[in-house]
Amino acid sequence: MPCFSCGARQTDPVRGVSPWKRGVRRETQVLICPDCQRVHDLDLDTCAACGSVALICRLGEVECRACGAVRLARAGRPAPAGNTAGNTAGNTAVTGGSGGSGAPGLADEVQAALERVLGRTR
Repeated sequence: MPCFSCGARQTDPVRGVSPWKRGVRRETQVLICPDCQRVHDLDLDTCAACGSVALICRLGEVECRACGAVRLARAGRPAPAGNTAGNTAGNTAVTGGSGGSGAPGLADEVQAALERVLGRTR
């Protein structure tokens, strides 16, 4: 999954903990690259109990890693439309496909890579 803000792909860390962070934006789990973590206005969801942005979203629930508060994710909220710089990677990361934006999704990229490696043509 790429960074929701800039679209950078996560690479394996040399050793230790990954510098990438998780967050929740519009009820959807997102990854944030180290460069984008320096931006103070990432428009991430916050905990209603303590105001922290240290949230994770799983199985229809949003949990605050700071205070432990758990709530149900609200259904029907719109998916992120990407960042304000015109990058559609944020939408691609959420939908897993092209999302109608014309940008290839991860599944498309993997299929294209396999076709290149295996010598197949579309």
